[in-house]
Amino acid sequence: MNVIAQSGKKLSDWSERNMPNPYLFAVILTFIAYFMGWILTDNGPMDMIKHWYDGFWKYLTFAMQMVLILVTGHALAIAPGVHPFLKRLARIPKTSGQAVLMTAYVATIMTYFHWGLGLIVAAIFAREVAKEGYAKKIHIHYPLIAATAYTGQMVWHIGPSTSAGLLSATQGHVFEKIFGIIPITQSVFTPYAIMLAIMLCLIVIPVTMWLMTPKKAEESKGIDKFVPLEALNAELDEQKGAKEEAASTNQKRGFADMLENSAVISYLVGLAGIVYIIYYFATKGVDLNLNIFNFIFLIAGIILHRTPIRYVRAITTATPGSSGIILQFPFYAGIMGMISYSGLAAIITTWFLGFATAASFPVIAWITGGIVNIFIPSGGGEWGVIGGIIGQISIDLGVPVGKSIVAYGCGDMWTNMFQPFWAIALLGITGLRARDIMGYCMTLMIISAPFIAFGLYFFPY
Repeated sequence: MNVIAQSGKKLSDWSERNMPNPYLFAVILTFIAYFMGWILTDNGPMDMIKHWYDGFWKYLTFAMQMVLILVTGHALAIAPGVHPFLKRLARIPKTSGQAVLMTAYVATIMTYFHWGLGLIVAAIFAREVAKEGYAKKIHIHYPLIAATAYTGQMVWHIGPSTSAGLLSATQGHVFEKIFGIIPITQSVFTPYAIMLAIMLCLIVIPVTMWLMTPKKAEESKGIDKFVPLEALNAELDEQKGAKEEAASTNQKRGFADMLENSAVISYLVGLAGIVYIIYYFATKGVDLNLNIFNFIFLIAGIILHRTPIRYVRAITTATPGSSGIILQFPFYAGIMGMISYSGLAAIITTWFLGFATAASFPVIAWITGGIVNIFIPSGGGEWGVIGGIIGQISIDLGVPVGKSIVAYGCGDMWTNMFQPFWAIALLGITGLRARDIMGYCMTLMIISAPFIAFGLYFFPY
C-alpha cells in the first residue's frame, strides 16, 4: 500500500470515529469563535452574544441564493437529457481506479464552471457509478467515490462562479472605495488562475484520489453497505414521473391537469427567460453574479423538464438536499457576526498578512483564507468580512488585487476538504455521513498544499 493510500485509510478511520455531524460542527465552531472573540478582543461575554444574534439574520438573502443554486442545480442535473447522459457515462469505468478517475474529472471540471451544479452533478454521478459497480460486481469503495465527488469544491473559487471575483466585479460592491472594480478578466480569467485550475483539475486531485483507491476487494465497501437496495432507484427515477403523467393522460383530466402537463406553458416561460438572458448579457456584458446564475439554471430546468408538473417534482426531489444549509447557514452567519463585529477577523487577517512580502503575499492570503473559511464557509460571506483587508494590503504591497482574489479563493476552497458544510447536499444524495468521506478529503487537502503554494508563488500572472 502506498503512502497516500495509507494516509487516506488512517484519516478515514479517524474521521469515522471522531468527525461530528455538520450541524454539531457548526455549534462547536460557534463556541470557539465566541471564546476567541471574548479573549482576544475588548468585547465582553454579553457583547459576543449580541454580535452572534446580530449576525444570525444578516445573510438571509445570501442564504436563499445559496439554497436556490443547489435546488435549481439539482433539478437541472436530474432533467431529461442530463441525468440519462450521466447514467451512460457511469457505465464506462471497468475498474475501481477508473471509476475514481472519471468521478474526479466530472466533479472538478463541472464544479470549475459552477460550484452548485458541479456539486449536485458529481454527487448524482458518484451514486450512478457506484450502482453500476454493484451491478457489474466491480469492487468500488463508495465512501471514496463520494469523497471524490466532493473534491470539486476545491476548484470552484478560481472558476467563473467565483464569489469573491463576481462580487469584486459588481458595481457598488462594499470594497469599491478601497480597490475599485476588478473585472473577472483580472482575477479568474488570467493565466495565473487558469494554470492553477488545470493543475488541480487534471493532475493533483484525480491522481491523489486514484492513489487512495483500495487494491483489495475486502477493503472496499460498496453502495449496498450504505443504501438499501430497494432505495437505489427510488430517487432520481425519471420513469416515475413519466408513468404518472401517462396515467393521467389516459384519464379524464380537468383544466388544472391539462395546465400542469402543458409543455407550452413551460416553453413560453423558457422563451421569456431566454429573451431576458440575451438582453442581460447584451446590455451588461459578462457581468456574472449569483442572481443571473440562478436565473439561468431555473430557466434551463423549466425547459428541459418540459412540463410544469415535471419541474415541480424535480424541485421537490431537490429540496431536501438544502435542508442542512437552511438550518446551518444562520449559525455560520452568527459566527460571521461574532468574528466581524468583534474585530476578531481583522486581528486574525492582519496578523497573518503582516508577515507578507510582495512575493509571498499570495501564499499568505491563501493560508488566511483557508483558516477563516473554517469558521465562515461561504466564499462570498468570508470575502465580505476580510476582503477589504486583503485588498488594502495587496495595494500597499503592489500586488494586483485580481491576483490576491485568486489567492484568497484558493484558501477558501482548500479547507472545504475539512469543513463539511458544503457536503450536506452531496450526503443527502449519496446516503452517507460526513464522517464517511471527510478522511479522504482531508488527505487531499494535505497532499495538495505544496502544489497550491508552488503555483501561487511561481505561476505567472
